[in-house]
Amino acid sequence: MAAPYVLILFYSRSGNVAALAKEIAHGCEAAGVEAKRRTVPPVGPQTEAVLPQVPNTGAPYCTVDELRHASALALGSPSRFGSIAAPLKCFLEQHTELWLEGALVGKPAGVFTSSSTQHGGQESTLLSMMVPLLHHGMLITGIPYTHGELNSTESGGTPYGPSHVSGLHNDKPLSEEEVKLARAFGHRLATTALALRSKQS
Repeated sequence: MAAPYVLILFYSRSGNVAALAKEIAHGCEAAGVEAKRRTVPPVGPQTEAVLPQVPNTGAPYCTVDELRHASALALGSPSRFGSIAAPLKCFLEQHTELWLEGALVGKPAGVFTSSSTQHGGQESTLLSMMVPLLHHGMLITGIPYTHGELNSTESGGTPYGPSHVSGLHNDKPLSEEEVKLARAFGHRLATTALALRSKQS
């Protein structure tokens, strides 16, 4: 059996979702599981050209096989009018073969997001991101209230998944609570994946 890994698949334009992805990866690695951070190409009216497999900077683009063979999935998107960003939605919709195969059934998954304002649609974005994962038969994990930061945070952080409030100019770094919740989320995804694998072996 191949070594387990958590796929942290995200889209980030201003770097805030990418910052959360990095902290989630730390949580996975603290649990002894590899974290693969991957992104998706942008989409728009001009998006017809073949894009390189590795962007100039940051995480490489995700392949369908990396998604297919992941032991767990953390899906991250900025809030776009309270919903998932188009590039990430486009990537998921391009790979319905995974749904036909049942490739993701029974694997743990969770979601994370960032918005510029406190009430910028974080929870509706997180819920919208869960919908395709449920259609794939994945097991949704969030953050339980046993993590006290959910009660003390004055910025991001929800039971639905990690989040960040970046400010109107995207100039606010992750708060201490946001970092702790992101790492706890990564650790929980990784340990859940390990527990499920041990049952299957």
